[in-house]
Amino acid sequence: MAAADEAAVVPPGVGVIEAHEEFKQQIEAGASKVRILGIITMGVTLLLIISYLYQLILPYSSGTRYVQVDLLDPTLAATQILLIVLVGAWFYVGVTNYLFATRMQKRVREIRAGETELEKRVFG
Repeated sequence: MAAADEAAVVPPGVGVIEAHEEFKQQIEAGASKVRILGIITMGVTLLLIISYLYQLILPYSSGTRYVQVDLLDPTLAATQILLIVLVGAWFYVGVTNYLFATRMQKRVREIRAGETELEKRVFG
């Protein structure tokens, strides 16, 4: 029983190192998820922007002015432009998240490389 108690007691330094390692793993996992979400967001927003731009250009390129609505109606055009602006902002958020996650993963790799170098110096 005494051996089990001694194994359960972890020196404070080891506990801190283990907590630090777990924290880094959580950051890496979160960064991967943010990158994936950023890529998905960029893809969806690009499709939306292309769709809205196509709708704005269609009456000029095809000569079609009326379908069931007036495609040159200023209210419709303003709504589409507003949607393009909102989707553009959404795209910006996706790009920002993707770049942040990419930088964070790069920094974590640098930190891991520094830790490996430090371990080599300390332990030979």
